[in-house]
Order: sequence, then C-alpha cells, then structure tokens
Amino acid sequence: MIEPDIFRKSREALRRRHRQVIYLNDSEMAAVKEYCSRFGIKARSSIFREATMERILSQLSDSHPTLF
Repeated sequence: MIEPDIFRKSREALRRRHRQVIYLNDSEMAAVKEYCSRFGIKARSSIFREATMERILSQLSDSHPTLF
C-alpha cells in the first residue's frame, strides 16, 4: 500500500507547470493533422511532448562525456 503522503509528492513532481508555445507553417500543421487522424490521436500535445523528449533524451545519452 502506498502511503498518501508519498503518492501526493509523486503526483506533485509530475505536474506540468512550464508552458511552451510552438508555431507551425501550413504544411507542418497539415502533416500533424494527417498523422493524428490516421492514428486516431486526439491530444496533439502528447505527440509533441513525446517526440521532443525522445529526441532530447536520445541526444543527451549519445553525447555523454567520455574519458577518451
């Protein structure tokens, strides 16, 4: 059983507080809409978040400091 205090703290840590705005041109927006309609995605924000974080985390892991 998870203690309520621990559960509350973990939920608080995952809360999204920082807003980011992006601008897309017409062809980029058309591609996003086509993708969402083809794959039945209703929340576009999750796509942008996942794609962005996947790329960022991938590049961070690829460029970690090495000894040689």
